[in-house]
Amino acid sequence: MMLKAVILIGGPQKGTRFRPLSLDVPKPLFPVAGLPMVQHHIEACAAVPDIREILLLGYFPAQQLQQFVADMIAQYKIRIRYLQEYHALGTAGGIYHFRDQIKSGNPDAFFVLNGDVCGDFPLQEMLDFHTGLAMPSLITIMGTEATRQQSTMYGCIVEDKETHQILHYVEKPSTFVSPLINCGVYICSPDIFKRVGEIFNSRQDFYSSTDDGEATESIQLEQDILMPIAGTGQAYVYTTDRWWSQIKTAGSAIYANRHYLQLYHRTHPSRLTENGPNKPKIVGDVYIHPSASVDPSAVLGPNVSVGKNAVIGAGVRIRESIVLGNSTIQEHSCVLYTVVGWNSTVGAWTRLEGTPCDPNPNKPFAKMDNVPLFNTEGKLNPSITILGCNVTVPSEVIVLNSIVLPYKDLPHSYKNEIIL
Repeated sequence: MMLKAVILIGGPQKGTRFRPLSLDVPKPLFPVAGLPMVQHHIEACAAVPDIREILLLGYFPAQQLQQFVADMIAQYKIRIRYLQEYHALGTAGGIYHFRDQIKSGNPDAFFVLNGDVCGDFPLQEMLDFHTGLAMPSLITIMGTEATRQQSTMYGCIVEDKETHQILHYVEKPSTFVSPLINCGVYICSPDIFKRVGEIFNSRQDFYSSTDDGEATESIQLEQDILMPIAGTGQAYVYTTDRWWSQIKTAGSAIYANRHYLQLYHRTHPSRLTENGPNKPKIVGDVYIHPSASVDPSAVLGPNVSVGKNAVIGAGVRIRESIVLGNSTIQEHSCVLYTVVGWNSTVGAWTRLEGTPCDPNPNKPFAKMDNVPLFNTEGKLNPSITILGCNVTVPSEVIVLNSIVLPYKDLPHSYKNEIIL
């Protein structure tokens, strides 16, 4: 069997809720648990023996991803290409636009993964389910369960419990439809191009009287393909109970970081730092880049990632945080629920603290809430603290629940503020 994988990574106009972290690097390249976000997808795809080629689709300038793609090819020994859209074509429009590249080599099927989801992807199990179906499936969706309240924030699936056929699909319904939600991971048969082509051609006549060429080609997999074929016997759902989440906001990066570190126990134990002589005290799961310098008297963890060439001083305490490359945290500082941006400096005896927005642990199937930046009263909702790149925080101050944009020198303490 010959398969391909397509990863949809969006473009610079997307990922606005991820700012200021996406101001410096494309959002898919933001490091979570020590690896760029999209590398976790590539790793999951490379673990499926039948996948021969991975295609990244997006409209970031090609030079921003050139080096990353070259590194991935060298590391995973698999063919990887970046195909640049000329503007946003939608989740199905991009696949249709590059249909010749996807179909070359006659793959039996191809995976499609949204770049802004994270999880423990059971791709091989999903493939076995797809190939074992009695009736051939045009598209198989990975689904998972959410709470009744949260399900309306996602695409909702109503399935036949015996055959797992999709009977009904609604994207972000206004009322409760089903707790089973779309994970943004699909297996498509090459026959799906015929279906997308019909939609594309039907729109040509409609838009020929207007100049809006972009609208013609922006085709959404969810609304334009899944909703019409639900109930026709051509779409199926594979349900997983493994960890899965979206990464929409900067706060969700901390949550994803925790789970990917946990996953390393099973997949790559060597990536986790262990306690030892002349090493900092490690509590729980911690990733430290080999080039980072961490004082042995520091205490890190649980759930901390430290990037390349970062410097952590004596007596520093870090937990539930991401410290990005080339940043310095001076002695006796405390960092909790914070993302410290590239090339930033945190002075001595300083406290950076944020508020986690994790799923409710008392509710089964609860997902992460993507809380808006401001509440109804116009005040900042408590969130994790984020330092953009090249930020300098002085000694002996507290920065609480604040977002600091790049290239700022903070003169004093801040609480619940956005520092522009």
